[in-house]
Amino acid sequence: MLSSGKRRLFSALLHVQKRPCQPSRAMRLVQFQTPHLEEPHLGLESGIGGGVVDLNTFDPTLPKTMLQFLEQGETTLSVARRALATQLPVLPRSQVTFLAPVTRPDKVVCVGMNYADHCKEQNVRVPKEPIIFSKFSSSIVGPYDEIILPPESEEVDWEVELAVIIGKKGKHIKATDAMAHVAGFTVAHDVSARDWQMRRNGKQWLLGKTFDTFCPLGPALVTRDSITDPHNLKICCRVNGEVVQSSSTNQMLFKTEELIAWVSQ
Repeated sequence: MLSSGKRRLFSALLHVQKRPCQPSRAMRLVQFQTPHLEEPHLGLESGIGGGVVDLNTFDPTLPKTMLQFLEQGETTLSVARRALATQLPVLPRSQVTFLAPVTRPDKVVCVGMNYADHCKEQNVRVPKEPIIFSKFSSSIVGPYDEIILPPESEEVDWEVELAVIIGKKGKHIKATDAMAHVAGFTVAHDVSARDWQMRRNGKQWLLGKTFDTFCPLGPALVTRDSITDPHNLKICCRVNGEVVQSSSTNQMLFKTEELIAWVSQ
């Protein structure tokens, strides 16, 4: 939601194209808060649009942040798998505030002009190599938090993205090994101040991309093993209920493995 005199509801959606081989019970990890909790907890979203299973109640020894959870790798993931297979109490969605599934990462690495259909609609040449830019991690907010229209900009724009969550450090990673470094995927909203991106700051993109609240994430981190093909996902964005973007990750010019290999140089 935008706030600054005018308000718009932005909804960025990402879901799997229906395929017979897709797992029926995807692991959807979330960070959430409720009024009775003193601090955020980790949870499992019980399907798209469902309630939340509190993983920290299921196992109090689990860390309470996603970064710490991912750093422990298979140890913590195995606990989440047990919780997924167990009939546990589910907190109603109406009682939960979803936070971004990952907060305060070391880097937010972004790729510009990476969808063939987007290049076509913008009437720009397909890039020969990935166009890399960044957002500050301070721009990350939850999936349903307000997006603040900065008074310094008159051209705030929306753009839905597939976000890849890196769970394992690496350098000079081979494309064939890249997926071993991926913890999972989520949906991101790449909000931009186009005037700052294209005409200010020496035309460097950073400032136009990284105002506070310009990177909503989530709600869920869907684990790598829950998605058969990350390059066959429907991806769309709605503003005030109207679809303004509708595409598929099969339009990506540089695929996930290639991007990880490129950036890890």
